[in-house]
Amino acid sequence: MAHQADLALRGGVAFLPGLGLQQADILITDGAIAAIAAPGAGEAREIVDVTGLTVLPGAVDAHIHLGHGMDIARPRVPEDAKSETGAAAIGGVTSFISFVMSPEPYSPVFDELCRITEAGARVDFSFHFVIATEDQLAELPDLIKRGAPSAKLFMNIRGNEGARLGLPGTDDGFLFRLLEVLAANNGLLCPHPENIEVAWVLRDRVTAADPDGIGGLATWNDTRPPFVEADALSRATYFGRITGAPVHAVHTSSGEALDAALRQRAAGSDVCIETCIHYLTHDVTSAIGPIGKVNPPLRTPEDREALWAAIGRGDIDTIATDHIHRPISCKEGGIWKAQPGFPGLDAFLPAILTYGHDKRGLPLDKLIPLVSENPARRMGLNTKGALRPGADADIAVVDLNADWVVGKDNLGTDAGYSIYEGERMSARVVHTMTRGRFALRDGALQADAVGTGRFVVREIT
Repeated sequence: MAHQADLALRGGVAFLPGLGLQQADILITDGAIAAIAAPGAGEAREIVDVTGLTVLPGAVDAHIHLGHGMDIARPRVPEDAKSETGAAAIGGVTSFISFVMSPEPYSPVFDELCRITEAGARVDFSFHFVIATEDQLAELPDLIKRGAPSAKLFMNIRGNEGARLGLPGTDDGFLFRLLEVLAANNGLLCPHPENIEVAWVLRDRVTAADPDGIGGLATWNDTRPPFVEADALSRATYFGRITGAPVHAVHTSSGEALDAALRQRAAGSDVCIETCIHYLTHDVTSAIGPIGKVNPPLRTPEDREALWAAIGRGDIDTIATDHIHRPISCKEGGIWKAQPGFPGLDAFLPAILTYGHDKRGLPLDKLIPLVSENPARRMGLNTKGALRPGADADIAVVDLNADWVVGKDNLGTDAGYSIYEGERMSARVVHTMTRGRFALRDGALQADAVGTGRFVVREIT
């Protein structure tokens, strides 16, 4: 008698690596994909009918910020992870990597961070650590050995620029030494690329010309224009080539920064290019006001089109959210006083599929690897990112023929708002599974998923 799987997703069309969309059943045993079977062929103790739906690998969001209230440095209590992994499940995200910021060493709090997050998590997670001090640079090899091989440097934090985040300033010498440590220990750099010295000059000019911030998002873009991003990204990726360290170009927002990364890639730099969903869906003309303030800023419609064209060509490798769950009150006071960043997990797959697949006609094989297999491989999540036997059963089942409107009543984030509120989506996540367990089932978050998410040890090869 054939071995029975624990669960089978039956009747759907599955996105399989190297094959694209195929009629297939997904068989799951002990949290892993046991087999990809012909329709109706697999035996399982539980059958979930997904007829008419599309079975995708769960999204891997390699760029989020778990925080607590107005603090985006780290999760403080399990509820921080509970709400935001709920948002992840609603958006089809089955694992994410959160940035952790501190002026203090991370080794003493590593286990605590994992414990707090696991207590509330519905999906799996990992951490990137922001490196800003000599003590943190010294402990980095140990952090890599413990399964966190990617490090962030805020290239824009110089002088007292990092005071609001509690971080000291660094310089290009520190950047270079950080890259050397990463190269020697199989690590990866995630640089926030902005030439802040030039941005200071521009900020002073723009605030003098528009002291009340009447220009809104366009004014914010003028303070940190694309060349400021491109310059810093050029330096980070060039130094990466000199030192032999790979670079993950986070939140690439403009055509100019994209071109800078591509030039360095052509010259031999190991650079993976990430953009974020909001740079593909919004720009300085979007009617969302200070809610849309973010760093790097939302750019022009021409920049947005340049990013979509790059996705079509295959030049962009990954898409993320840069999700931040500060409350809406952080956006008060106009463009100058509003805090940068906003949540994005809740609408991640729906927005990508609506804007990219439905509205632009991009095939799934141009989109799905950018949010699943590519970030998983780049970040060392080696059991995730694809529907293949032996992989974790991290799965998002979506309705590509949905018709729904994003609203406060269908969000999971404790921030309580979305830049997509009021927008009609043509794709909706029906089920989300992490390691074979439903975090979202029939569109509803599952209470028994809380506390089942696990820290994933990553290794970059």
